[in-house]
This record gives sequence, C-alpha cells and structure tokens, in this order.
Amino acid sequence: MECTVEWGGPGGMAFTAQTGSGHTLAMDGAPSAGGHNTGARPMELLLAGAGGCSGFDVVQILTRGRHAVTGCRVHVNGTRADTDPKVYTAIHLHYTVTGTALPPAAVERAIALSKEKYCSATIMLAKTATVTSSYEIADANL
Repeated sequence: MECTVEWGGPGGMAFTAQTGSGHTLAMDGAPSAGGHNTGARPMELLLAGAGGCSGFDVVQILTRGRHAVTGCRVHVNGTRADTDPKVYTAIHLHYTVTGTALPPAAVERAIALSKEKYCSATIMLAKTATVTSSYEIADANL
C-alpha cells in the first residue's frame, strides 16, 4: 500500500492525500493550529480507519456465517495522551449491527475475531491504547 500526502501551501495547514487505490482525502488542522477546518484531522482518520477495518471484518464474518446482517455502524471514541506524542491511550468501538434474528453469540464472536485476529488497524493501535468494545443488535424487521 502507498499514499502521497501534499501540503496545500502557505496560509494554512490543509493536506491532500492521494491513496494508492486512487482515492483522495482532505485533511486540515484546527484553526488554533493554523488550519481552516476544511478536512478531517489526521488523528480522526486513524479512528475512522479502525472503525472501518473492524466493521468490514464483522460484516464479512457474519455474512460468511450465513447470518442475515443488513447494517453495521461503528461509533469509535478515542482518548489521547495529554503530552506529546499525543498517542491514543484508550479507544472504544461501539457496534450497532442490524439484521434479522442475529444471534448475540455470533456478533460477539465476530467482534472478538476482528479484535484478536483480523483487524490490523485496531491490533496496531492496541500497542499504545487499551481497545474496548460494546455492541447492540437492531432487528431489521422493526
């Protein structure tokens, strides 16, 4: 994998990332840091990546298990250290998995497999942060 990140130039802290798969991401800093709030903060993108990586795993595991999953939302909350480097020290992922007759044990297993074996993002972040999770199941028929 690869990515090229380019600064927007003087007068701000905006950066544009071009991913190896051909997608563009906008990043910017807070106004207090010289940014103009025109894109996501780079550290927010780490949380987004963790949620996307783990959500992908959960959906794939449930689907392969022939469970009728129709939706998955992952709310990710991160706490950072107070001093530089301000690494994440705690990350919590809350999954809302929607489907028909989803067994709680299957959802728990999918989340555990993601956390322990498959999600490279959360496993990497767990080197500096305590990663926890919770979930709820929403019935697609309601």
